[in-house]
Amino acid sequence: MEDLFSSSLITIGVIVLVIIFISIKQINEYQRGVMYTLGKYTGTKMPGWRLVIPVFQQMVKVDIRTKAVDVPNQEAITKDNVSIQINAVIYYKIREADKSINAVENYYYAVSQLAQTTMRNAVGEVSLDDLLKKRDEIAKRIEVIVDKASDPWGIEVDTVELKDIVLPSDLKRTIAKEAEAERERRAVIIKAEGEVMAAENMTKAARMLSAAPGALHLRTLQSINDLSSDQSNTTIWMMPIEALRALEGIGEKLGHK
Repeated sequence: MEDLFSSSLITIGVIVLVIIFISIKQINEYQRGVMYTLGKYTGTKMPGWRLVIPVFQQMVKVDIRTKAVDVPNQEAITKDNVSIQINAVIYYKIREADKSINAVENYYYAVSQLAQTTMRNAVGEVSLDDLLKKRDEIAKRIEVIVDKASDPWGIEVDTVELKDIVLPSDLKRTIAKEAEAERERRAVIIKAEGEVMAAENMTKAARMLSAAPGALHLRTLQSINDLSSDQSNTTIWMMPIEALRALEGIGEKLGHK
């Protein structure tokens, strides 16, 4: 009789140890455990070993690390009726683990769909030029909207980044032509400004030479000296016919003498 009782105690002890061993659940540092007792939410467990009684209790682990949602290419029409494709990436994390399980069926899918809808609506409110110039502002606007809409799910949106904006081929060619025309316009303006500055400097130089007696003659001699330094140059000087006649008359007089 005593042997039977001892065997029963050992059996019961082994069963209890097995149940305890099975009931121990580990929650890692980056996780939170949402506890249910008889189907009712009874609290959120912090990291460590937790006892979960089989059949009566259930625990769902929630990863609270930052997650990245890749929003695929979305067809959108801007305010000025330009059809484009745009994609983005959203970084978010679970702030309240119980809400992410109790308030929404699949928070990952829900955030992705919410981001797609919000992104299309945000693009439809701006023109193409504003979309290309103010990407950071539009991304911030999408972040605020998604963060506010996902608050009931216990989700906090860290940031939203617009990765790429795909334009139609004909629009790309048009933008390239516009950019080329803008560069040509700037080149013409810069060249004209340079010619104006050169004309102003030449005018100042002419005034200075005309104001100083003999300055123009010295400048001419300097130019002749510069040209004569290279023997390969051939210089032609134009002289008034009157000067030649004067030289001829002087020659005749010297010849008579």
